Amino acid sequence: MLSESVTRLPPALTPGDTVALVSPASWLEPAQIEETVATIEAWGFRAKLGAHVHDKRGYLAGTDSHRLEDLNAAIRNPDVRAIVTLRGGCGSSRLLHGVDVHALEADPKPLVGYSDITALHRVWHRHGVPSLHGAVAGAHQHVVKDVLCGGSPPAVAADRHQLGWELTTRGRASGPLFGGNLEMLARSVGVLDFDLRGHVLLLEINRSAGLGHVDRALTQLLMAGALDGIVGVAIGWLSGFEGYSDRGWTIIDLMRDRLDELAVPVLAGLPYGHDPNPAVAPLGVACTIDADDGLATFSTALCLEPLRRHPSGSTR
Repeated sequence: MLSESVTRLPPALTPGDTVALVSPASWLEPAQIEETVATIEAWGFRAKLGAHVHDKRGYLAGTDSHRLEDLNAAIRNPDVRAIVTLRGGCGSSRLLHGVDVHALEADPKPLVGYSDITALHRVWHRHGVPSLHGAVAGAHQHVVKDVLCGGSPPAVAADRHQLGWELTTRGRASGPLFGGNLEMLARSVGVLDFDLRGHVLLLEINRSAGLGHVDRALTQLLMAGALDGIVGVAIGWLSGFEGYSDRGWTIIDLMRDRLDELAVPVLAGLPYGHDPNPAVAPLGVACTIDADDGLATFSTALCLEPLRRHPSGSTR
């Protein structure tokens, strides 16, 4: 079984490279799909839509087999140098055991997405390929382009006015960053192996019910041993919990109660997750969180130098 310390860095993108757009979870309105295509092309890349991105099956973007077909087609296509998911929603978990991980290992390429896409980030991470927790939308979309083109991920500052800042402790922690949406991380326990020893854990949470669903998810991760050996916690948006309490407890009380037993530095108030302008978190990349300075920094790039292409179209 592959060690999660092994990293297969994808090559950086260059102008004219192909970016696949797929819908592994819920569907997106056609106008919004076209907006994403326009952004990718404005960056100088070729946008390649999955064959089934316009499909609809309830809240899903088509059948499981068709959504998986589009994802694997992008992974297997040597011309595709990055994969952008068009939205989260629900449905990524259904695809986990069908992802062509051998093709991904042979030709690593970054995945971009967040929320429900956390499930697929888990596959990328498990097989040593870094990915981007973020979106091709909002004020930070240019960071996606810069990182895909080989740029170093920028430092991200915590906001003392953001809900959750109170969870920040003291100290520093360094290690590869991995995580994402709490609910999706917990749902992956028992489906995919977890070993995050030495990692900084990223958590972003959106309220779909009360505090109980957060409690259950954190407790599942803790009791399953999925968080054993993590070195720090980076906390993003706690969306929907503003002004919310349950029998005297707020989201701050609950998370402090559950995370205190980890006894690691915590940096909260980071702009990751469910917000119109989500920051971009490079997963699988060396990260340092400094709770004293309120800063998350990244010491390595996500991508290697661009592929060199022969006139015949082959690469080396």
